[in-house]
Amino acid sequence: MSPRALFPLDAARPGAAAPLGWRCFQLGVFVLPSSALIAGVLLLVALVLGSQHRRPPLADRANGVLLLVAGLMVLGCGFATSGWLAWVGLANWLPFFWAFWGFQPYLATPAARRRVALWLVAGTVPVILTGLGQLWWGWSGPLQALGGAIIWHLKPGGNPPGRLSGLFDYANIAGSWLALAWPLALAAVLQPQQGWKRRLPALAIAASLVGALYLTDSRNAWGALLLALPIVAGPGACQWLLPVLLLLLIPVALASLPGVAPFLQQPARDLVPQAIWGRLSDLEFAGHRPLAITRISQWGVALGLVAERPWLGWGAAAFSVIYPLRTGHWHGHPHNLPIDLAVSHGLPVALLLVGLILVLLIRAAIRGMAAGRLFDRAWWASALVLVALHATDMPLYDSRINIAGWILFAGIRAFLLNPPMLPQPPGPPP
Repeated sequence: MSPRALFPLDAARPGAAAPLGWRCFQLGVFVLPSSALIAGVLLLVALVLGSQHRRPPLADRANGVLLLVAGLMVLGCGFATSGWLAWVGLANWLPFFWAFWGFQPYLATPAARRRVALWLVAGTVPVILTGLGQLWWGWSGPLQALGGAIIWHLKPGGNPPGRLSGLFDYANIAGSWLALAWPLALAAVLQPQQGWKRRLPALAIAASLVGALYLTDSRNAWGALLLALPIVAGPGACQWLLPVLLLLLIPVALASLPGVAPFLQQPARDLVPQAIWGRLSDLEFAGHRPLAITRISQWGVALGLVAERPWLGWGAAAFSVIYPLRTGHWHGHPHNLPIDLAVSHGLPVALLLVGLILVLLIRAAIRGMAAGRLFDRAWWASALVLVALHATDMPLYDSRINIAGWILFAGIRAFLLNPPMLPQPPGPPP
């Protein structure tokens, strides 16, 4: 994680990547959590250059699926009940379908993916520092630089109060970014053939990231922390790591789950910090949390909307309009990506897009990405973490996480299209 590991910018450039595009891509990933605007400009340059001198996009069937999804989304806008919001909502998807294809030349080799992963980890440092600063030292904002090109939204004490949010508007979003960066930071620590002096910066970043992630008080992020650990550690470590994790999780489960016998739950609660079991058991909402603000209610209403208009959906942002009318409580989305896609754009779009993502993950795992090279394992784990987060939340509505997610899946597609050469077993003796 030293500067020498990241510079010069031409290092590890894949053969098909334009030199200028490769430089812009790396810098764009680095500044992404700090400034979506600057990162967007850099990544747009990289995207344009990465789209040149390529095979036609439809030569890859994955792009054909995305083109079909795009067509259905546009068609649905003509029948949407959310009006102009439906057209605006396309910006969350259509540009990123192009990015999925155009970023692949920069991620075609294991060395390139490792380098991009290190850039993303280095770019996460401002998230950690500003988050700790707002909780411990009362830092506040917004802080602006370059005439407003960089704006850091910092609320003293976090948002919500007492929860670390850093450069993001809300603690759960900050937790999502830290969770997707965690597998890559762990891989930076575990890199072989480096002494402790070179390992210490990466260890400091990874430890600070874990601490910041804990302080977001995001249950999804806490779960992602554990989900990624055995994948990045590798198959050899799972023999001892999984039993250790299980032993650690048993008292947490006993302390948090309802219905556990008091003679088991009380000792577990004495052992586990209340900040953990109280959050996992929704202690702060006990007895006074309206059903309408729970995820179960949101999913139930959303599935009812899908049943009413299953083919083309209601249009982007329709849930935020309809849900208050039916429940009296406002929510911007149903906290589940497949359900949100089905509500907004219809079941065919949801099945095609979610199916494509799952197929890419599964095929990459079968081809050895999840159990292969260290940084490829971390890359796959980071993508899996992001998928898991979208089962109970919607962090992609933050543009920085949306961009990072499509970069991760572009890297997985690049792995499948350019599988690394594996050592061949020796042949029979002559």
